Amino acid sequence: MPKYVIEREIPGAGKLTAEELHGISAKSCGVLQELGPSVQWLESYVTDDKIYCVYIAPNEDMVREHARRGGFPANSIAAVRSVIDPTTAE
Repeated sequence: MPKYVIEREIPGAGKLTAEELHGISAKSCGVLQELGPSVQWLESYVTDDKIYCVYIAPNEDMVREHARRGGFPANSIAAVRSVIDPTTAE
């Protein structure tokens, strides 16, 4: 199943409280339950003004549908073609 990195522009994201992040997470999980098991959220990285999310989904349209239903921005969606890490150099 394809993996995607989603860039969400959210000004002040790095200043969101634990309670606010909990609410965003709960909303996302609720939408994922509606969409069924074909879309999975792996993890997200919160920076000052963006959240980068990693999802597994059958296609980009499903990622966009999750964003639409959740009311989340999806400013950029990129399919992951390869994964590398320090062990790749070995």
